[in-house]
Amino acid sequence: MRFILASASPRRRELLARHGLFPEVLPAGVVEDEAPDTPPRVMVLHNAVLKARYIAHQFPDALVIGADTTVAIDDTVLNKPADMEGARAMLRRLSGREHTVYTGVAIVCAAHGVDESHCVTSRVRFKTLTEAVITAYFQRVDPLDKAGAYGIQEGRELIIADYDEPVSNIMGLPVEFVVERLNALGFAGTLA
Repeated sequence: MRFILASASPRRRELLARHGLFPEVLPAGVVEDEAPDTPPRVMVLHNAVLKARYIAHQFPDALVIGADTTVAIDDTVLNKPADMEGARAMLRRLSGREHTVYTGVAIVCAAHGVDESHCVTSRVRFKTLTEAVITAYFQRVDPLDKAGAYGIQEGRELIIADYDEPVSNIMGLPVEFVVERLNALGFAGTLA
């Protein structure tokens, strides 16, 4: 069966590969909802479904996974920062506080009548950050391609005090949950 990841994220592709899943990567040519006043759960579900259905429409026999991740604090969404000053402002806002990472996951296969979406959340608590720590973190990590201006996969010891599992959700795809759903839907054996 053709298996497609409707995302250009190298992190999502890497997470799936760690579980023995090697999808084709076809980024969806869609305009995502990134309005700061959209509730985060609504936003990530909408975007994940939009991506998966866009690709599934083109390849109705394929199994398509779409995903979208954002960070929210005080019901305010922190998407990818526009520039380094915006990234710095995001980390200042997260400093010493707890926030939530939301990932929407859509699984679509028109040929098998599958069209489902789920939202997985993780709590993350930041250390209190000084300007020097933020600068040191940005010397190790490019914040401009990450929701909330950070990634948990590198440099976490500088900024993160505590987090809920699965760490894969914070990275952008709750792969354990995805594998569980693929097994429940009867696809796992057809993809390995």
